[in-house]
Amino acid sequence: MAVPSEPQDVGAGAAPATGQHLLGPHVVGQRVVVRRVVPGEVGPTGGPAFTDLLGTCLAWTPGPGGSCVLQPDARAGEPMPEPVWLALADIVSGKPVPPRPSHRLRVEPREAQLRALALWPDLVTEELDGWLLRHSPASPNRRANSVLALGPPGCGLEAAEQRVLAFYAATTGRPVAAVLVDGQEEAALRGRGWVLESDDADTVFSVAGVAAARRALRAVGKVDGEGEVELEQLAPGVVRADLPGASGVAAYDRDWVGFRSLRVDPAHRRRGLGLRVMAALLGWGAEQGATTAYLQVLADNAPALALYDRLGFVEHHRYRYLALEER
Repeated sequence: MAVPSEPQDVGAGAAPATGQHLLGPHVVGQRVVVRRVVPGEVGPTGGPAFTDLLGTCLAWTPGPGGSCVLQPDARAGEPMPEPVWLALADIVSGKPVPPRPSHRLRVEPREAQLRALALWPDLVTEELDGWLLRHSPASPNRRANSVLALGPPGCGLEAAEQRVLAFYAATTGRPVAAVLVDGQEEAALRGRGWVLESDDADTVFSVAGVAAARRALRAVGKVDGEGEVELEQLAPGVVRADLPGASGVAAYDRDWVGFRSLRVDPAHRRRGLGLRVMAALLGWGAEQGATTAYLQVLADNAPALALYDRLGFVEHHRYRYLALEER
């Protein structure tokens, strides 16, 4: 986007500001918050009017008559606004602020979990007033056979629990709930006798940019080798990648690509086979139009977490499974 060469939103003859700030040429390229005088406007107390701007500093020209060019943050669902030219004399205060969180991290955990449903093509689901009952006839995986209990159920906890018990009595025979770690739903269910479903560690749901993860994979290396990675379509939007000794599954949904069942046989480890499978699945996802990648790993799987960290995956949320004790 072009940087404006002429003043915008700043009138001539504004009174010089006397405030102190932490801005200067060193903040170019950083995200900052700036308070400035609004020339020609009167504030509620009869003095000058002020306004705050939050965005990235594109340019800083010091000295008398100096200026700052700011790219304001875009609001959710709106196009990027035009850069704003600010006279340094109008800046009252300002300072650098942390980078804006990735848009991927601003997606609610429930929405991220709903996108991950694509990993199970045969999944049977049933809405439960904000919760989601899930069952896969072909898979014993807990992610595919538990109620997604994120947020309060509209019908009330007791009624929701009864629906959960009935649903899983007719399917798996064992009610299991997926809840956010230390969330309200976990506390509420524990109060009704639900306990940890197993001794497994919590599950970490991580996300990354597809393009960044592919670049990182090439930097890590070992994505080439003998034998082609074969891709088999399991269902629309779902593929399986296979190499002798390694395999994995990927699913695409609404510009997200996710992975599960990434496995390398013990006899074939430390040869880069898992990286080659991941590279093939990421490439397939990119071809479908995916911009966000996600995966889910047990929190005590330190080697896997370290690898995914190198590929740019960051933690989005954690969840755990609860089961109901016999009453």
